[in-house]
Order: sequence, then structure tokens, then C-alpha cells
Amino acid sequence: MTGDVSTHLASNIKRLRETQSLSQQKCSELSGVPRPTWANLETGQANPTLAVLVRVATALQVSLEDLLGAPQEAVQIYRSGSLPERKRSGATVRRLVPEDVAGIEIDIVDIAASSSLRAPAHKVGTREFVICNSGHLVVSVAEELAELAPGDVAAYRADQKRVYRAKGRQRSTGTRIVTPGSVPS
Repeated sequence: MTGDVSTHLASNIKRLRETQSLSQQKCSELSGVPRPTWANLETGQANPTLAVLVRVATALQVSLEDLLGAPQEAVQIYRSGSLPERKRSGATVRRLVPEDVAGIEIDIVDIAASSSLRAPAHKVGTREFVICNSGHLVVSVAEELAELAPGDVAAYRADQKRVYRAKGRQRSTGTRIVTPGSVPS
């Protein structure tokens, strides 16, 4: 393993183990990796196989990326304006959460007065929730209109085209949460 990856691996394994209040012995039992090997992983003296890394990740309940990537700070700050945003026809869609969380999208939709935003259909089974934050939002889903005042929530299938519109002469904002759905078998 290269130096940086080996250093990241050692630091991440130790941090993840300690965060979960696990001993090296307990991790050894959970993973099937001998305790001396586990100790060597934490000091960066091991050169593990992919199979060992998978067992370690499974025992710690994390992804391989979490083991091999650069260590994360305890707190990460994302300054205002640093998250991605898309602008289209009088509307801005701004990411609210900087990381994907189990396939969930969380955005702020900001629509100028008398403007609208069209949204393409998501995969079958996807659900969407829109919470009106300010102004009055109108959400059109499958020819049905939902008029929302601040605090109101609309819930619907997002596997169809949708249109968000600011009602009246004031800017409207809403929080949009898109969750992956399950397709019936």
C-alpha cells in the first residue's frame, strides 16, 4: 500500500474502533482478523489483502472508502455559498446537505415571483416531500395541484414530472426531500 493510504487506513481504523468503544480484541472477534494483525493495521505496519479490508469494514460497519480515504475531521463546516446550486428560469435549487445520505437528496428550492421550475421524473418508486418555507408554493404533480403555505408539506410519488411555482407576487422557498423508493416485486 502507498504511504498516504496506509497512514489513512491506520488512522481511520483506530479512530473508528475507538469511536465505537470497541477493543482490538472485540474487533478481532467481529472480523475474524487475528488481534496481532488488527494491531498492525492500526499502526500502519500491515499490508492487508482486500478480503481483510472487507472484513474490517464489515466489523466496523463502514465502507471501504471510509477505511481508505483521508481521515475526516470531527466537524466539517460548509460555508454559505459553498454547496452546489443550479439556476434555471427564475428558480435556484441549492443543496442543503453536502453529502449524499443513503440516496436521499435534500435541497432548498427558491422560486422568484411568478416563476416556475420543471422537474424531470425520478426512478419508479421514488418519493418526494416538499415543505413550504416562505411565500406560497404550488406543486403540480400528474395534473393535480397542491397549494402550500409556510409550514405545509406535500408528499407524493416523484416518478412523474413535477412543476413547482411561486404563487402570487412574492418569492417562495421550500425544502425538497427526495427519497429512493422500493419497487414492488
